[in-house]
Amino acid sequence: MRLRRGVAIAVVAGGGAVITMLIGLVTNAVSEQARWPGLLGWVQEHAWFSFVMLGVALVGMTALLAALSEPRRPVQSTEPPRPEDESGPPGAALVLRALPRDTAAFTNRAAELASLVRSVRVAQESGDALPVHVIDGMPGVGKTAFAVRAGHVMADQFPDGQLFVNLNGHTAGRSPVQAGEALASLLAATGVPTGQIPVGDDAGAVTEARAALWRTRLAGKKALLILDNAASYRQLEPLLPGGSGCLVLVTSRKRLAAHEEVVLPVEALPLDHAVDLFVRLSGRPADALGQDAVEEIVGLCGHLPLGVSLLAARLRHHPSWSAEDLRERLVAARDRLGELRAGERAVAATFELSYLDLEPERQRFFRGLGFYPGTDLDAYVGAALASVSMAEARRQLDALYDAHMIDEHPGSRYRLHDLLRDYARGLADEGGSNMEHAQAVQRVCAYYLAALAVANRHILRRGAVVPAAPDSASSVETPPMESRTDALGWLENERANVLACIRRANSLALYEPVIRLAAAMAPFLRQAGPWDQAVGLHRTAAEAARHTGDRRALADALAELGVVRRFMAAYPEAIEALNEAVAQYDAVGERRGKADALNQAGIVWYLTADNDASARAQTEALALYREVDDRLGQANALADLGMVRRQTSRFDAAVHAQSEALSIYRELGDRYGEANSLRDLGVVHYLMGEYEAAARRHREAFDIYAELDDRAHQAYALNELGVVRRLTGDLVGAREAHDQALEYFTELGERFGRANSVRYLGALERASGNATEAVRLMEEALSAYRDLGSRSGEAASLGELGAARGMVGEREGAVEAFRRGLDILRELGDRCGEAEVLNHWATLLRTSGDPDAAREHFGRALALARDIRCPLEEARALEGIGRCDWITGRPAARAGSSLRDAVVVYRRLGVRAAAEELERLLASQAG
Repeated sequence: MRLRRGVAIAVVAGGGAVITMLIGLVTNAVSEQARWPGLLGWVQEHAWFSFVMLGVALVGMTALLAALSEPRRPVQSTEPPRPEDESGPPGAALVLRALPRDTAAFTNRAAELASLVRSVRVAQESGDALPVHVIDGMPGVGKTAFAVRAGHVMADQFPDGQLFVNLNGHTAGRSPVQAGEALASLLAATGVPTGQIPVGDDAGAVTEARAALWRTRLAGKKALLILDNAASYRQLEPLLPGGSGCLVLVTSRKRLAAHEEVVLPVEALPLDHAVDLFVRLSGRPADALGQDAVEEIVGLCGHLPLGVSLLAARLRHHPSWSAEDLRERLVAARDRLGELRAGERAVAATFELSYLDLEPERQRFFRGLGFYPGTDLDAYVGAALASVSMAEARRQLDALYDAHMIDEHPGSRYRLHDLLRDYARGLADEGGSNMEHAQAVQRVCAYYLAALAVANRHILRRGAVVPAAPDSASSVETPPMESRTDALGWLENERANVLACIRRANSLALYEPVIRLAAAMAPFLRQAGPWDQAVGLHRTAAEAARHTGDRRALADALAELGVVRRFMAAYPEAIEALNEAVAQYDAVGERRGKADALNQAGIVWYLTADNDASARAQTEALALYREVDDRLGQANALADLGMVRRQTSRFDAAVHAQSEALSIYRELGDRYGEANSLRDLGVVHYLMGEYEAAARRHREAFDIYAELDDRAHQAYALNELGVVRRLTGDLVGAREAHDQALEYFTELGERFGRANSVRYLGALERASGNATEAVRLMEEALSAYRDLGSRSGEAASLGELGAARGMVGEREGAVEAFRRGLDILRELGDRCGEAEVLNHWATLLRTSGDPDAAREHFGRALALARDIRCPLEEARALEGIGRCDWITGRPAARAGSSLRDAVVVYRRLGVRAAAEELERLLASQAG
């Protein structure tokens, strides 16, 4: 072929020279201005002969060129050409191994590989055509490495060839490969002669013809094709083989929609796999790197394989660096993405390619996400952030999700990967001003205030003041919340985001949104916690109020801080905050706020057993509530005053105050307050020996708390119900209740409630005869109460601890516990508790061989119990006196009388086990 072309060129060149000469001769012959020598002169003289020679030369040249030239094939139709077993030159055999080298940066992905292999095996075994498998994921996650590894793993299943095509969907400086170009490369790679690859001016027709030829080439074959870095399904669709035995793996940063595809999402690496990859690529022993440093390093690059490999390469190329040096650089770096590079490779570059593929309006929306302080968002937040409609925000978020710039989460929520968030923030900082940043945060805060106003209407108690929504709330779209459950679900989803917005607003000196958001979040955080989070929030709000000089806002923040500190059993800090709140409310003449703060301070004094201070605070609060006609406040003060009366064994006064509170709560429809009063009435009932009524009240309270989804108070009700069950002999039911309460308190971090559960479980172990375990639990509870500063809890634990120590023979330790417990109880004015400890001490004396001293202690307990109408301790004292009389040989009638009186009380209380034991004793003595 090359020889023929060379001859043609030579002949054309020589012919051109002859023609040129002839033209000159003819010209001269006509002009007669010069004479040519020799034969050429004769030709010049006969001009017409020169014209004939010129014509012959031209015709000859034309014929020669036609003979030497190859005919050009016309554009082939879109019909497939004849197979190679018909006429025409045969193509090369399709056995090609064109996969890239398997990379050392690949790690594990066992679950994803197993899923792919299983999908292929199922299709092959069923005889179905192999579906297209699309491997998608965010930039830098390792899609190509996974596809190549999968190709090598399954190469033996596709013996007719394995091909790899980079479609350049997201390649710097390169346009995406057109389908026609890719088909030409594939056809050439599989042995189709260049002359047989369709060409022409109609690009669409050419692509269709090449696709038809490609499908024909792969018909009946088992080949594997990796189409890497696809930009769209339209780009790759013509490249798909027609046969059922070929496997196609597609990688893309975008989510490609097709009916027959199987999507294999590739996500960031788990921690242990990321650590393993870093260690391998760093070229250093794991022991020399330090586990903690490596874990933080891979965490800082979001566990992305690209980021991990780049950081490992940096460490490998800096022998003098330690892993800790690299970690410190990353932590200190303001530009984390800038540190994730090695040579010319960088994580930021991969993100930029995807970003530049977005439409301008989508780029603007994505940049705006860089201003968002939270971790995830929905279309409502997106609309507020970008100042667009909900429909537009949803459209933009869906498009960014399709482009793998954001991830989708349950509940129609979206989240940016940590590094993509850094990238978005960098774009926002480059393209926006501080004013734009502040305005974006203000818009999001305004949205959250509007949504919180809706949520609080469902979760606040009836009669409570709902924090006002901003003036712009009417123009803000908020999620539908039709019930308390809806509101709590929304709050749980948005809690971290709202708190993040508050922190960001505070850093931008946007103090007004900080104050308002903190107040709006307070009702939810009161009941849901975590309370350490709430403490930080209210401290921030207090500082913001000091910046603005708003004393009323400062008082509100301090009051909420005191409430949360009470929940955490940090009683001194609670009193300090509440006292300052009272002073600030006084300064601005805010009576209702002052009453609220006094009410909360009274509760703290009740918990620390400062009963006089508590009663004074509640009485003053009640008077203020009546002045401002606050019915809910009145009910709260009455209920808390009732608790003080109960703690000082003034049971009738306690029932009166608590019943009045219960009536107001029901009048207001305040289910939460109703449950609290029912629970405390239950406590009074069991102290008065009315166990059936007590159990009923506690069950009613628990059901309301469950309805309100208030686990902390559910746990308190469970503990009280467990006590009643223990006293009536249902030890299994008691253990179940206390165990559940302990679990709730532990999860919530409620230390006081947890200490109660431990104490009650200790009492249960003692009642079950497990004295050693009872001692351990009581010592744990005692330590917790002392840490909390709870004097009443300490006293109760000491009484039970003394009883348990007596059972294991620790007489001196028991007596010491009894003495210390009695001192505290007398200081607190808890006469019912005093009678209980006297009975425990008397029992120890009786079983230790000192019935006279025992009878004296039982007598004192009996007098106290009858004075305050505490029937259980009365029955125990009567039983003890009767047993002491039997031992000391006093008249049988006298001993029997005390025991029979005890049986009557036990029977009335429903304490059958104790009654039946005494009846057996009386029967044996009578026999």
